[in-house]
Amino acid sequence: MRQELIKDAVLVSNYINGDEHSLSVLIKRHKQKIYSFIYSKVFDRDVTEDVFQDTFIKVIKTLKLGKYNEEGKFLPWVMRIAHNLVIDHFRKNNRMPKFDNSNDFNIFSVLSDSSLNAEKSLIKGQVEEDIKRLIEELPEDQKEVLIMRMYNDMSFKEISENTGVSINTALGRMRYALINLRKVIEKHNIVLTN
Repeated sequence: MRQELIKDAVLVSNYINGDEHSLSVLIKRHKQKIYSFIYSKVFDRDVTEDVFQDTFIKVIKTLKLGKYNEEGKFLPWVMRIAHNLVIDHFRKNNRMPKFDNSNDFNIFSVLSDSSLNAEKSLIKGQVEEDIKRLIEELPEDQKEVLIMRMYNDMSFKEISENTGVSINTALGRMRYALINLRKVIEKHNIVLTN
């Protein structure tokens, strides 16, 4: 029987029963659709490639564990996995950044997007305004360190020298400032991306 005539369900069943080749037929058959779907959400070839790979890793794991029971609706099932992984990707990348002691730390990395269109630029401007207002609510010592680090791009050594506190204290204040910012953002349910 020619491969393109074999139903997805049969290929899935064959793969589960040990025929590795059946999976490559399925991947080849649906790659374009799944790839295009992921790309339409993330607009980035590298991210698309990663999510596509992760999708099939998850597909393989699920099939190997015998947890697939989609009554032959293979493509919609894979699309759902891809969709969930796209959501995970955005969640992971749009959270407030974790505290990071590296010199390239920048709270606005959560907003960076090389393809900002006019609407997104407006939203980005609005979010930056929101963040500035939130920073105003921080205790003075935390606000001072955060502003020096974020807006003046100072190293923690420079912050330490300017404020007369140890580097560790400066780091601690930065950490608490971020924790507090995150709390305020969650409390007000502020969304940092559209």
